[in-house]
Amino acid sequence: MIEYLIGVDGGGTGTRVRLARAGGSQLAQGQGGPSGLSLGIAQAWNSVAEALASACGAAGIAQPANASIAIGLGLAGVHNPLWAEQFLAADPGFGTIRLENDGFTTLMGAHGGKPGTIVAIGTGSVGQALLADGSQREVGGWGFPTGDEAGGGWIGLRAIAHIEKVIDGRAPHSAFAQAVIDACGGERNAIQVWIGRATQTAFASLAPLVVAHADTSDTARAILADAGGEVALMAHALDPSGQLPLALCGGLGVPLRAYLPPDLLARSVAPLGDSASGALRMIELHVRGH
Repeated sequence: MIEYLIGVDGGGTGTRVRLARAGGSQLAQGQGGPSGLSLGIAQAWNSVAEALASACGAAGIAQPANASIAIGLGLAGVHNPLWAEQFLAADPGFGTIRLENDGFTTLMGAHGGKPGTIVAIGTGSVGQALLADGSQREVGGWGFPTGDEAGGGWIGLRAIAHIEKVIDGRAPHSAFAQAVIDACGGERNAIQVWIGRATQTAFASLAPLVVAHADTSDTARAILADAGGEVALMAHALDPSGQLPLALCGGLGVPLRAYLPPDLLARSVAPLGDSASGALRMIELHVRGH
C-alpha cells in the first residue's frame, strides 16, 4: 500500500526531495548530500536517505517504511547504463521506484508534465523535449570538455583562454581579465597549477565573473553571446518547428535569457517547478499508470 510519494533531484552538489501523501498535497522538502551516480552508488542512496529523513522531519512525521513509499528520482549520471543498473539493484525496498536522468525530471517540473522543451544550464548543459505525441528528445549533455556547451564549465574554460592571451600580451588587459586572473592565483605559475587541477566545477566557478562583467567587457559579453547561440542551437534541434514552449533552467538559465535570439526569447517561459517537483510529478503519474 503506497502511502507517500517522494520526488528526488540529485546531482554532484546536493540532493533535494519533495514529500507528498499519495493522492494528497505536498508535505515538505528536504535536502541531503550529493547523489550524482559518478560519486558512487552507496553515496547516492545514503544522500537520498538523508534528504528523505530531512523531509520527514520538516513535515513532522515519523519516517514511514520504505515499502509504503513510491519514489521517483532524477539523478545525474543515469545516462551511464551500468551505474543506473547498479543503483536500481541497490534499491533499499521502496514500494515503487522510477529512475530517470535529472534532465527529464527538470523537463517534467518546468512544464508540469505537459509537452514543452527545456535547456538546463548549470555546471553543464542538456536539452530535453516532451513532444505532443508523448515521445522524448534529448540533445547535448555529452559532458565536459567536449560538450556541455553554454554551461558554467564551458564559459569558465573560455574565460581562462582569454586570460592566457592577456598575460601573454596577445589581448588587452581589462578589469574582467584581472578578476579572472585573481580568482585563479594571480600570476602565471599559480594559474598553471590551478589549470592543472581544475575540474568542470572549478571552471564553472568562473562563470559568475563573466556574467558580472558582461555590461562593461566586450569579451565577457561575447562569451555569453556565444553561449546564447549554443542554447539556440539546442532549442532548435529539440523543436525545429518552434511550436513548443521553452524554459531555460538551472543556475545560468536566467542570466542567459538576455542572450537568446529574439524569436526564441518570445516563446520562452519561466519554469513552473524544479527538478524535484518534476520527479514528484513523474512518480505520481507512474503510480496512476500513466
